[in-house]
Amino acid sequence: MPATLEGDSAAVVVVDMQNGFCKPDGALYAPGSEAVIEPVVDLVERARDAGARVVYTRDVHPPGQFDGNHYYDEFERWGEHVVEGSWEAELVEELDVREEDLVVEKHTYDAFHETQLDGWLSARGVDDLAVCGTLANVCVLHTAGSAGLRDYRPVLVEDAIGAIEEDHREYALEHADWLFGEVESGADVSFA
Repeated sequence: MPATLEGDSAAVVVVDMQNGFCKPDGALYAPGSEAVIEPVVDLVERARDAGARVVYTRDVHPPGQFDGNHYYDEFERWGEHVVEGSWEAELVEELDVREEDLVVEKHTYDAFHETQLDGWLSARGVDDLAVCGTLANVCVLHTAGSAGLRDYRPVLVEDAIGAIEEDHREYALEHADWLFGEVESGADVSFA
């Protein structure tokens, strides 16, 4: 079923479209992430044309972030990636990041966790989020789930969401659709 988002109360949340995930030289490169660059760019352009806000998230890790942690250590699970100040941590050059956009630096999977995202969206009257980016079953899923728990309407744009494996993407989208959000193709998402 098509999803219409009102431009003045909507935002596109572009999750972690960074060199480290989307470019072949990245430590966590996934061809599925690179493949969605163009659909993400198209979605952002359509949203902008309708007056929607644009948010980009960046997964950024200070070099010693996990030193001394009791349990949670992304570097142990994934290897060192998107380290603060590195080429990997930068957004891909194809994105048209503008001064009025919000760029959220996050240190974990959820873009709402200990960031300014919720306050920024609330201050601008945003209710609906078109969520895209990468990785489907990691940062996209956790960010969209967190949005739903905060009473935003997360619409996951399935053909603008990348993953390491296709079955990971399918699982994440089915889970989101069942539990806290909506899943639509880019063609079925419009901005009024």
